[in-house]
Amino acid sequence: MPLTASTALAARIDRAELTLVMGMADAMRATGAHVDAWPIGGSFAVLGEADSPFNKLIGLGFDGLPDAAELDAIERGHAARRARLQVELSTLADPAVGRLLTSRGYRLIGFENVLARRLDQVATAAAEGIGIVEVDADSSARWITTVTEAFLQADVFDGPASHESFDRATLERTYQYFAAVPGASRLLARLDGEVAGGASLFMHEHTALLCGAATLPASRRRGVQSALLQARLTRGREAGCEMAVVTTQPGSKSQENVQRAGFELIYSRAVLVKEP
Repeated sequence: MPLTASTALAARIDRAELTLVMGMADAMRATGAHVDAWPIGGSFAVLGEADSPFNKLIGLGFDGLPDAAELDAIERGHAARRARLQVELSTLADPAVGRLLTSRGYRLIGFENVLARRLDQVATAAAEGIGIVEVDADSSARWITTVTEAFLQADVFDGPASHESFDRATLERTYQYFAAVPGASRLLARLDGEVAGGASLFMHEHTALLCGAATLPASRRRGVQSALLQARLTRGREAGCEMAVVTTQPGSKSQENVQRAGFELIYSRAVLVKEP
């Protein structure tokens, strides 16, 4: 049976991603970094290191309208740190939230697609010539270098440009923090014995979030992404997850790859920002 887009399903997925965002905040705090987290509308707004990919407010619109005083405090906090406030708002959330934000000066800068598939019929399959291993302490630095390098050399696709861009240092720190989040795991792919790419997985309440897969340019179009995807689906199923979820840029190669693997587009998110 296909997954049916619904407010309940979108709220569940956004809560899982919010849990990952809060886990990243805790990992940053553990290093002494300045991290703020404000509760609002059943969710949280997180502001950690400058330009972190996890500086965001996600999960609004499933628990009533956000309180104006809470929004005031969050906006002041971001302005004090000269940081923009980014909201990722589900198309299945209460539309009144979008109207409220735009009335306060938020502007639309892009969209992202959320795709999902059930895991009860995932078959285990090995890709010839491609080995997938769990990342441990000895291979952690290699994984960080690999996914950072691959991400910085993004694949070309026929779709809108990403609304986000990050430098090498920011990405490397982000991947280091991810390793410390409970429920997170990382995978490294080798093609004919050589490191070819990496990916990550976060599991929460029977939901497997597929995060950060990237293949080095020399190894692209050789099945590495598909092997990393299959490995994470298998791990999610074996851990008792009911569905896997991935967020992609509209029209990207990542979206093409996961749709080939049985994922369905179930909703999108509008990305709205307020500059300091």
